[in-house]
Amino acid sequence: MNLKRTITVFFLTVGVLSGHEVLAQRTYEEMEQLTVNEQVTTVITASEPIRFVDISTEKIAGDQPIDNIIRLKPKEGGHEDGEVLAIVTIVTERYRTQYALLYTTRVREAVTDKEIELRERDAYNNPAVSMSTAEMIRFARRIWNSPAKIRNVATKAHRMTMRLNNIYAVGDYFFIDFSVENRTNIRFDIDEIRVKLADKKLSKATNAQVVELTPTLVLEGSKVFRHGYRNVIVVKKMTFPNDKILTIEMTEKQISGRNICLNIDYEDVLAADSFNVTLLEEE
Repeated sequence: MNLKRTITVFFLTVGVLSGHEVLAQRTYEEMEQLTVNEQVTTVITASEPIRFVDISTEKIAGDQPIDNIIRLKPKEGGHEDGEVLAIVTIVTERYRTQYALLYTTRVREAVTDKEIELRERDAYNNPAVSMSTAEMIRFARRIWNSPAKIRNVATKAHRMTMRLNNIYAVGDYFFIDFSVENRTNIRFDIDEIRVKLADKKLSKATNAQVVELTPTLVLEGSKVFRHGYRNVIVVKKMTFPNDKILTIEMTEKQISGRNICLNIDYEDVLAADSFNVTLLEEE
């Protein structure tokens, strides 16, 4: 199996995943049991991003190729039918589940694809997650559909205008709503969107310090637009001095492609404190 991101194996101890009311005790016989074989990769899919995986023994190899999927496979054969190779614990943003992995010598009986079902999920308040991805997407979509309130922050280049529409502070995050107007007939193929914290004034005598920020969420995944584009980027809440600016840079795929940057001053970020909670009320 091609391991893209190897899962670190932790050995379970009493008190792991504590911090909420302990559920009734269970043995592996009372858990959902998955049969596994060294010739078969067992793929487990969660309904939301997986934040933690624990494999109780080193008999099972595993990796997490994407946020909500893990892959498991016994490292070697030679086990007896029904032998418990490991207990796997999966913790997402809002629930956890456990499976007992039982060995089978019959390849056709090994589970290849498993989706975590509702009845297998134990509710869990993950202290590392202040806002779930589902909540974040819901908030971002509301903001994306809201009218622009900021009119005076924009950049023009290559017959395009990139403008800031809204900034909202929700929990521990800033939601930055921006759009691009393309007044040419040439479509824009997005290479990447980057968020940076940079010096407001560049001096030729000194090197400008640029800090690249990794967005927690980019709402729209579309990579091509012809005339209009709008997106919402979510970044961890921060403060920065007045001599810095927050920059959103959009670049094109072509070698000589276009690029455009939107510079956001600290004063504009402070305006995010006037977040209107009614925007997020259910319809």
